[in-house]
Amino acid sequence: MPSATEPPRPVLVQWILDTRSWYPEATQTKQLAIHASRALSLLPESERAGVLKYYHVRDAKMSLASALLKHLAVSKLAPVPWQSSTITRDGRTKPIFRDPTTGAQPVSFNVTHQAGLVALVAVAHYQPPTPESSPSSSPSPPSPASLPSSSETATPSPPPEDMLPASVETGIDLVCTSERRDRDHRILETEGWPAFVDMHADVFAPSEAYYLKYQILSAIPSLFPQSSNSGLTLSQINDGKLRAFYALWALREAYVKLTGEALLAEWLRELEFIRFRPPLPAPEGAIDGSLSSSSSDSEADSESSFLEDEGEQVIRKIEIKFRGRQVDDVNICLKSMGPDYMICTAVRTPERKEDGFGWRLGGFDVLKLEDVIDFAETH
Repeated sequence: MPSATEPPRPVLVQWILDTRSWYPEATQTKQLAIHASRALSLLPESERAGVLKYYHVRDAKMSLASALLKHLAVSKLAPVPWQSSTITRDGRTKPIFRDPTTGAQPVSFNVTHQAGLVALVAVAHYQPPTPESSPSSSPSPPSPASLPSSSETATPSPPPEDMLPASVETGIDLVCTSERRDRDHRILETEGWPAFVDMHADVFAPSEAYYLKYQILSAIPSLFPQSSNSGLTLSQINDGKLRAFYALWALREAYVKLTGEALLAEWLRELEFIRFRPPLPAPEGAIDGSLSSSSSDSEADSESSFLEDEGEQVIRKIEIKFRGRQVDDVNICLKSMGPDYMICTAVRTPERKEDGFGWRLGGFDVLKLEDVIDFAETH
């Protein structure tokens, strides 16, 4: 058992809130002020207003879940009283919690939402190594945000303190292949697949766009359902292509969010995911039935049998390059949840990359709204 003076061990959590069944009585956003009053009362006034500004009630519910998850992570992991779990933003506008006494960030977190689901990844109590304890090794590639552009020749000036890399960086993204399926299929049928990819080419590397347009069908046969019939339908082929497209979107978004940048980062097209592939769809209901939690590096061994059983529904071997250099310091995982959702989680510890690989990503706890509210009201 740790002594009273021993610092707490680093911990990683991965949580999901499913808002699709929340507050069915609320058919308009303004009605959440009544039906969701208990949950809304847990948020600061500015955050309550942010929830209620949405036109669609489904978006307002996801905004509420996002706020609750961030406060829960800070209050439970820092730990601090719920009312003290103030969320601010750093110099890149990434949401953070800064200890008002020490100025430190005891919890690094990131949140994503799509089609009713809201997910969070958080790491708490990670302490970077001291120079004396850090093993000598060749430096890993720095964060894209800290690298000069290829046209720069002068030494860049140091960034302000609130834009320095955190001791641990987290990123997460969630996609749903069916949310815009009808629209996507109409575009494919009228404009064609290459044109669809080109509509988004400004946020992909040229090699990724080419791979999607001309190589994806032969490179990933598992995209398409096995059938003993005469062949695949056009709809099945388009579904497979779109699954690959959204897998790449999740990979890139999680990585970019890890750096604290946005999808408009000037280096975006210099980031490449090599020969990426989506995980196979999980069975219906997997969101509630097959997810588990990986809360610390000490639990990796106990989880190994579960993770091996996941098979092709989870992908962890993902090759990344930035400006032609191999990126080997990001722990990244792309996982299916049910037949339509995919979630990508990324963690990096810039000062000692092996620490970031001590966590086994991909296991999520599906939380209940009532449990989150109960925790907030008693802490």
